[in-house]
Amino acid sequence: MGFLGLSNILGFDNYFGKNEFNDNSLYDGFWGIWDEPFLQYVNNTTSKLKEPFFSTFFSLSSHEPFYVPEKYEGVFPMGDVQMHQVIGYSDNALRKFFESAKKEPWFENTIFIITADHTNQIHYKEQYLNTINRYAVPILIYSPNEEYIGVNEELAQQIDIYPTILDMIGYNKPFRSWGRSLVDPTNSTTPFALNYNGSQYQFQMDNYICIFDGEKATGFYNISDKGLEHNLISNRNAEMSKIEDICKAYIKDYYDRIIDKKLSL
Repeated sequence: MGFLGLSNILGFDNYFGKNEFNDNSLYDGFWGIWDEPFLQYVNNTTSKLKEPFFSTFFSLSSHEPFYVPEKYEGVFPMGDVQMHQVIGYSDNALRKFFESAKKEPWFENTIFIITADHTNQIHYKEQYLNTINRYAVPILIYSPNEEYIGVNEELAQQIDIYPTILDMIGYNKPFRSWGRSLVDPTNSTTPFALNYNGSQYQFQMDNYICIFDGEKATGFYNISDKGLEHNLISNRNAEMSKIEDICKAYIKDYYDRIIDKKLSL
């Protein structure tokens, strides 16, 4: 997955993976170490860090081929699709992690973010077969001593996590981000979501979804048309053109900053 190289590029002080864990008896045979033992390793390793710190963990047991450790066969509900059992295992691994972490001195002063990179190919609801909803993942933010409680149902994306966390810790200095705080009631930035499906960009804002091929818009769809069934481009209006321009601006700014090494400036 290239995590070691990426962590070096991003400036992480340490990387801990399968080799550092150093116990292949707990290797799942496909992706890496099972979630339960590795999350305990995450807790133990994190507890050795000097505060304040940032750490991140990439889970893998909920991924296909949807196996669980032998000792857990038949323990969790099988449900009606193949991944139900492994979701039970992954949930339990996360529960055990929090049980261990809450005993640590850093727990009460920590913000936890749980999210995903995409939905799964085993769909619970018909809506996740839709093109846009392949990226409809939750962003859950938890802190034991936090004033923010509730649900934000506006369009949001992972780049919103950064400004949200800065708000939560009371950071009031300038910073650079494409995202918007999800906990600031005075935020006037229009909610949007931008992703790339391997061939085209998908930009959602206000009333429309804009499909952009890197040069021009190839489609506009009603914001509720997640299956991209009714292309409205032949009836282009001023709002569509504005959304296309905003989409282009974000993409151009991103690539300019990548090329000029100015992502944080």
